Amino acid sequence: MKLLRVLAIIWILFSTSANADVLTNCQQNEAFHKREANEIRQLENRKSKYEANTAPYLALDAQINQVHKRFEKYSPLLCGQDGLPHLITDGDWRHAKEFTIPAILFLYITGWIGWVGRSYLKYTKQTKNPTEQEIILDIPMAFKYMLSGFLWPLSAWQEYRSGQLLAKEDEISVSPR
Repeated sequence: MKLLRVLAIIWILFSTSANADVLTNCQQNEAFHKREANEIRQLENRKSKYEANTAPYLALDAQINQVHKRFEKYSPLLCGQDGLPHLITDGDWRHAKEFTIPAILFLYITGWIGWVGRSYLKYTKQTKNPTEQEIILDIPMAFKYMLSGFLWPLSAWQEYRSGQLLAKEDEISVSPR
């Protein structure tokens, strides 16, 4: 454990910091606008092969609108020389919407899925035929656990505080060496 701390301190002291000075605002990036124009030009070329107001024509028209919206949403981000938006993950709150908020949502959703799965498996162990319950899901019961899982951080904290979340040392098997 001490070795890990020492290595962490050395890594922090001697690590180089990433620099985003080469990135420019996508609104002002020429390569970004070229990518948008190229993508729209390709769709326009495909659209010209169809008669107006036909299903493929309208579908391509909708796709062109989606491309405009996508590039409009990416325009406040920072782009590289390649014209592609880059994520800035340095902890600066100006870039929180790019990485931090999605990362927290990802952890929350995956935690929700894991907590619901754990709760359902604990339920199946109490049934008459646990193996069958794991394979053939009891949909109403699984749905009940899914709905109750949105408060999983509070439930996990309560179980941790009460000592039910972690297994006791004597319950953990150790393979003979």
